[in-house]
Amino acid sequence: MISSVAGYGLAVARGHRLLFENLAFAVPAGEALALTGPNGAGKTSLLRAIAGFITPAQGRIDFKDQGGRLDPEDVRRSDVHFLGHQDALKSARLARDELIFQSRWTGGAEAAALAAADRLGLTRVLGLAVRNLSAGQRRRLALARLLASPRAVWLLDEPMAPLDARHRAELGAAMAEHLAAGGLIVAAAHDPLPVGARLLELGG
Repeated sequence: MISSVAGYGLAVARGHRLLFENLAFAVPAGEALALTGPNGAGKTSLLRAIAGFITPAQGRIDFKDQGGRLDPEDVRRSDVHFLGHQDALKSARLARDELIFQSRWTGGAEAAALAAADRLGLTRVLGLAVRNLSAGQRRRLALARLLASPRAVWLLDEPMAPLDARHRAELGAAMAEHLAAGGLIVAAAHDPLPVGARLLELGG
C-alpha cells in the first residue's frame, strides 16, 4: 500500500514559461491535498507530473510504502488514477461498454463498475452512446471508472465540475471513503473540496 507521495525541489515549465520552481509537498496515506491558485499557475501541470505524463525540469517525485521508495513507473501503472479536464471517453461507444472496458483496464471488475454507475445515478443511461450524455453525465461516468478501480492515488483535476449539488455530495462521500481506507488524493480545485484537505497554493 502506498504510504505517501512527495515532491522535492520541483520546477515545471510549459513551453518557455516557468510555471513554478523549488516546490515541495508531501501527502501521506489517508489525506488529501488541494492545489489552489489562478488559472495558468501550474495546478494541472503538477498533477500531470505526478502522473508521469510530463517530466519536471528540476526535482523529483517519490512514491513510498512502509519499506521505502518505490519505482515510480511501477506505481503509476498499478496505483495511480488520473482524472483530467477531459473525461477520456470514446464518444461512439455505449456508456455501459465504455465503463466496463475502462474499469477492467484499470484493474476493476464489471460488478464494481456497475455498482459505481448505480451509486452515481447512471444506470438508466448506460444504454446510450457516450456522445448522447450530458456533460454532467459524462463526468459521472468518468468518476464511476475511478470508483470501480482499486488504485490508492487519486489525481483529480477540477473533479466537481460540472456536477450538481447532489452528485458533488456523493463524490465527497466517495472521497472520504477512499481516504478512510488508506488512499490519498491530490486535487486541483477552484472550489473547496468536499473533504478536509491541506492547501498548496501555486502562483502566489
